[in-house]
This record gives sequence, structure tokens and C-alpha cells, in this order.
Amino acid sequence: MSFENNEKAAGYWRENLRLVLSLLAIWAAVSFGCGIILVDVLNEITFMGFKLGFWFAQQGAMYVFVALIFVYVAKANALDKKYNVHED
Repeated sequence: MSFENNEKAAGYWRENLRLVLSLLAIWAAVSFGCGIILVDVLNEITFMGFKLGFWFAQQGAMYVFVALIFVYVAKANALDKKYNVHED
């Protein structure tokens, strides 16, 4: 990865770090928020025969994490193209 100058490199890593931190915040909110903190409220709703709070704690957080990986790949590729450091 070769940047045109140090200013572009700093901008790239600033945006990349912002992206990673925002995706981690979403993951934390889903895993801890829905699976632990809001479990009692969500357990009043059933999903596929299971209480929704239980489902988020056991399955939902993993599905969200996998979806966030795909989101990161798409956004990181767009960021690479923006700063002209993409792979061909």
C-alpha cells in the first residue's frame, strides 16, 4: 500500500479507524444491549418459537457480526479506491 503523501495516509487511517470503531459500537450495542441489558423487554416477543432476548444472546449477535464483516469489506474497498490504494 503506497500513499501519495503523508497527509493522504493520515486521512485514510483516520477514516478507517472511524469505520472500525463505529462497526464495533454497533456490535457491542447488539451483543450487550439486546443480549444482556434489554433481554427482559425482548423476551416478551417470540421469534421462530424462541424468546427474542434469548435468540439475540445465542444467535442474533453472531448474525449481526457476520453482516458487519461484509459491511466492513464493502466500505474498506470503497475507502481504498477513494485514496487510490486499492488492489487490482
